[in-house]
Amino acid sequence: MHFAVFGASFDPPHNGHLALSLFARELLRLDRILISVSNNPFKQKRGTTDVHRKCMAELLAREINRTGVCCEVSGWELEKKQPSYTVDLLRHLHRLYPTDKLTLLVGEDSFREFSLWKEPDKLFSLCDIAVFSRASVSHNTPPPATMLPKGSLKVIDFSAPISSTLIRDCVAAGTPFSHLVPPSVYRYIMEHGLYRNPLAPATSTQVLKHQES
Repeated sequence: MHFAVFGASFDPPHNGHLALSLFARELLRLDRILISVSNNPFKQKRGTTDVHRKCMAELLAREINRTGVCCEVSGWELEKKQPSYTVDLLRHLHRLYPTDKLTLLVGEDSFREFSLWKEPDKLFSLCDIAVFSRASVSHNTPPPATMLPKGSLKVIDFSAPISSTLIRDCVAAGTPFSHLVPPSVYRYIMEHGLYRNPLAPATSTQVLKHQES
């Protein structure tokens, strides 16, 4: 079985995450995608709680599975209650699935910090890496492909100029963001009042809900 790991903070999940997952499934012929909600040591400041992030990741998985069940969410990194590292997650997965082929899905911006990851040289023996380039990232400096064994790295042209930071900023400012996230994630953010700035103007949805209550 060929399965991929897609780890991120998912704070919140957005349409770029959805598109990347669907694209990877078809292009790499994946049997399974594991979404891992991380405690990335490079992103210690969270917009919301671990519980909310995992719930939204599960909504993302449901959106992916609308076109064929292949995706599930792992909370293993969150359960550690400490900063999590990709190499530890991959070792854990290898213990669970020792005979499966494993591919790590990663955005180009994260991959450019590859040398800062914990035990980056150990990753080569644990998985292949599929790097998805982003339109918002400069291509002046190529990714460190020379650091990787031949055949273990695939760079995929993928343009989805959306970020979780952009969405949090939109919500805090009271500007529309429903076009940036899956509908179920949008409803979840609105219903739980996530990422809101109390001083920001209410959106039309918030006004409608207030009038109906």
